[in-house]
Amino acid sequence: MKITRSSVNTVKGPADWFTGDVYIDAVATSPAPSRVSANLVHFMPGARTHWHRHPLSQTVFVTEGIGLCQRRGGPIKVIRPGDRVLFEANEEHWHGAASNRLMVHLAINESDADHDVVHWLTPVTDEEYVASPTTD
Repeated sequence: MKITRSSVNTVKGPADWFTGDVYIDAVATSPAPSRVSANLVHFMPGARTHWHRHPLSQTVFVTEGIGLCQRRGGPIKVIRPGDRVLFEANEEHWHGAASNRLMVHLAINESDADHDVVHWLTPVTDEEYVASPTTD
């Protein structure tokens, strides 16, 4: 057993990955041969990722608030605490907070010597985002 005391600062999500205010807390990075990492990601109302894909898939687990997610070409879905979303390997998608609520999720990712964790693409436009369903 190994306990790691919280010593890593919360970081602001970079503008070339996110629209709006997003804050990231590192939760887990495991030494090889493990391939798993996890981050707790805090999206302020209206904040969202850019379009992106994960070569080895991604799971997000919503812990607080109301969120939105969409795969390229699909409808925007509302996600709530306790919901798990699996984005398949190389599936282009985005996720973030509803316009009127914050959202926090645990992002669980894999990588290895042949696969990066993520490939960032273009921002989700305001027009794409405002197509979101109501969260009432």
